[in-house]
Amino acid sequence: MQNKSETDDHLYTIQYCFPHINSSCIKDFQPDARNIILYIFISGISFLTVFLNLLVIISISHFKQLHTPTNLLILSLAVADMLVGLIVMPVQGIKLIDSCWYFGDTFCKIFPYFLYVVVTASLGNLVFISVDRYVAVNDPLRYPTRVTNNITVFFILIIWLASFIFCNIILNQATPNTDKSQVCYGDCRFAIKFEYFITDFIFTFIGPCSVILSLYLKIFYIAKKQAQNLNSATEKKACLNDKAARTIGIVVIVYLLTYIPYYIAAFILPKESNEKVINIMYWIACLNSCMNPIIYAMFYRWFRITVKHILTLRICEPLSEYFNLLPDNEV
Repeated sequence: MQNKSETDDHLYTIQYCFPHINSSCIKDFQPDARNIILYIFISGISFLTVFLNLLVIISISHFKQLHTPTNLLILSLAVADMLVGLIVMPVQGIKLIDSCWYFGDTFCKIFPYFLYVVVTASLGNLVFISVDRYVAVNDPLRYPTRVTNNITVFFILIIWLASFIFCNIILNQATPNTDKSQVCYGDCRFAIKFEYFITDFIFTFIGPCSVILSLYLKIFYIAKKQAQNLNSATEKKACLNDKAARTIGIVVIVYLLTYIPYYIAAFILPKESNEKVINIMYWIACLNSCMNPIIYAMFYRWFRITVKHILTLRICEPLSEYFNLLPDNEV
């Protein structure tokens, strides 16, 4: 009887990703209540990320008054963030809870490319947003002619194309064959050689973040200097530009705070013991995609107004795209 009890306990604690397949991987055992709580949390954050970024996308796409270079870059960033909430968060969340891959070999090969492209494009958008704000503050008179919507759309296409090409090069060189990396059925791992990881770290994190931070230091220095030589006619516009720069600056800071722990874990922890921790850190990094629209809601009055129009269905009214959202010429 005692042996049977021990066997039952053993069978209870060992769970398989695919119970009907002999070569199935073993799940990370967690109490049912804990799994339910984690699934509810991950589903809720994923839904919130998609919903909030969709509000940003609809707002900027629909209302003509928001068709500015800065907002088009914010729109591109919101698209990347929505894709993170729609695909990356749920997939990474399931891997984190069960340590199982339920999505097949084909998606296992595609997912790393999708993940890297979206993350790289997000940072690329932040770089160009920083450049846009720098030009607006440093050369406000020529800004409308130097930075137009058409030019901005061109650079957005460049951002996404460059992200795809760079990530394709990195992952083609660094990702091992799926069959070789699979130790059991229900496993999906992709490993990047250390030298390629360093290359990716430099070109998609250190380099862009250095550019962003240096530009924002210049922006705040120029804004402070200009504030001392303003007359009443230009003071209001300068304040609005400064507010916009500060808002995007907060977006950048949140990005850094959410992604730095991931890189620290990847560098410091031993390779054989870092997979679980890195998955946790990467999912935390994904929370950045949920934070951006919350920041917009806190600092951009136009976003609060458009959300109200969308949720009350005023957006369906005739000529709603021409609503005046910025009565005070807010940026």
